[in-house]
Amino acid sequence: MIARLVVQTVLWLAGMGVVLFGAAGTFAWGGAWCYLAEVGVLGLWVGVWLARHDPGLLMERMSSFVQRGQSAWDKLFMVCVSVGWCAWLVLMGFDARRYRWTSMSLSMQVLGALAILVGIGAMRAVFRANSFAAPVVKIQSERGHKVSDSGPYAYVRHPMYAWAILFLFGTPMLLGSWCGFFCVPFLIVGLAVRAVLEEKVLCAQLDGYSAYAARVRYRFVPYLW
Repeated sequence: MIARLVVQTVLWLAGMGVVLFGAAGTFAWGGAWCYLAEVGVLGLWVGVWLARHDPGLLMERMSSFVQRGQSAWDKLFMVCVSVGWCAWLVLMGFDARRYRWTSMSLSMQVLGALAILVGIGAMRAVFRANSFAAPVVKIQSERGHKVSDSGPYAYVRHPMYAWAILFLFGTPMLLGSWCGFFCVPFLIVGLAVRAVLEEKVLCAQLDGYSAYAARVRYRFVPYLW
């Protein structure tokens, strides 16, 4: 399983590298190298931890983004995410390196790296509390899917999305692209739409989720939304 994790991580990083450096038109982009290294190391760290503590969840997270039993709207959403993610990386390559439309200070890039560190690092607490935190929206009946309401889920209904917001902001900051940074609010709206649609599925198909949603009022940020 760990071998598969390493292979998938390397392929994922290579794919992002092709898009980033291809858009930049050069390999001389320190921010991109730092980004790929940080995401790769942290991703492997979380993945190895999952392999030891929750291999079932790791298998789910290494599965295809389009699966049997997944909601039709979520299949479309994941396809759009894949296309949108690549387009976002291309934009940041154009902005930060090829055409240099904007730039960020070193301190902003360091803050971006810290945001990514916290965002990915906090995912471990999410995975510890929820063994069913798959990347796709579906009921995992074969794994005994049940409501998770401990840890970060005691405060917000979608802590994984909440921490993902830090990762989304940190990415253009580390890459040094204001154009990419200004796209983040639109990405957050996409996450919010998915959260609402996901809750409809969970309320309809997962026992106890409606009561949980009534008890835990906020989706992403306590006292805000």
